Amino acid sequence: MPDISYDDFKKFAAAYAAAWSSGDPQAVASFFAVDGAIAINDGEPIVGREAIAGMAQGFYDEFPDLVVHCDDPRLAGGHALFAWTLEGKHSQTGKYVKVGGWEEWDLNEAGEVASSRGWFDAADYDRQVQGG
Repeated sequence: MPDISYDDFKKFAAAYAAAWSSGDPQAVASFFAVDGAIAINDGEPIVGREAIAGMAQGFYDEFPDLVVHCDDPRLAGGHALFAWTLEGKHSQTGKYVKVGGWEEWDLNEAGEVASSRGWFDAADYDRQVQGG
């Protein structure tokens, strides 16, 4: 379990949101352990920093102006919650999208994200992308 204070964790979570908002997929991946993993909406885990950077690049391809807000960070020992809001203009449809979700994290001894399980309302996301 990492030795991290709640105040330091809030800074970590805010920096993670800033990394997502930077347009730099490597910045996002740098918050994860080298062998870290993320699974979105119970999908197959994406494992390793390079794969995670590729996943982030996919979001940037869809939303070149992507902004992620850190809404409610929570910490309990080596477990954390990162509640977020994503917003941006979809590159193909031109529709503005604003959707919320969260990631549940297991942090390693170094304070990196070892595993992340994330969720968002995919139906709402799709509706907004299509402009419905």
